[in-house]
Amino acid sequence: QVHLVESGGGLVQPGGSLRLSCAASGGTFSNNAMGWFRQAPGNEREVVAAITRSGDSTYEAPSVKGRFTISRDNDKNLVYLQMNSLKPEDTAVYFCAAGDYGGYYYIPKEAYEYDSWGQGTQVTVSS
Repeated sequence: QVHLVESGGGLVQPGGSLRLSCAASGGTFSNNAMGWFRQAPGNEREVVAAITRSGDSTYEAPSVKGRFTISRDNDKNLVYLQMNSLKPEDTAVYFCAAGDYGGYYYIPKEAYEYDSWGQGTQVTVSS
């Protein structure tokens, strides 16, 4: 397992942008697929985006596709979530997750496929 710490959350107006970062330590970062999940009050935790070990392939949920981009830097043990054109419905706690489930080119999209989680960072989209 790896230790994950998210940063970059905050309050932003609708239409604005934020970039979340997730720093990993205590493991071999490049052995893990990475994902971003979010959870709003009263809702289930849902996948936002995920990326393969190498970073060659990504997945973005339909609700964020075209607005959010996931990327990673294996030299710096960092994964990012660039969020543009933010909407009030994007308001949630965002979590970074790491997992070695599946093969090298597999993109995990379910929470159970990840075994390390960060503490979360709050994103609030409001005018």
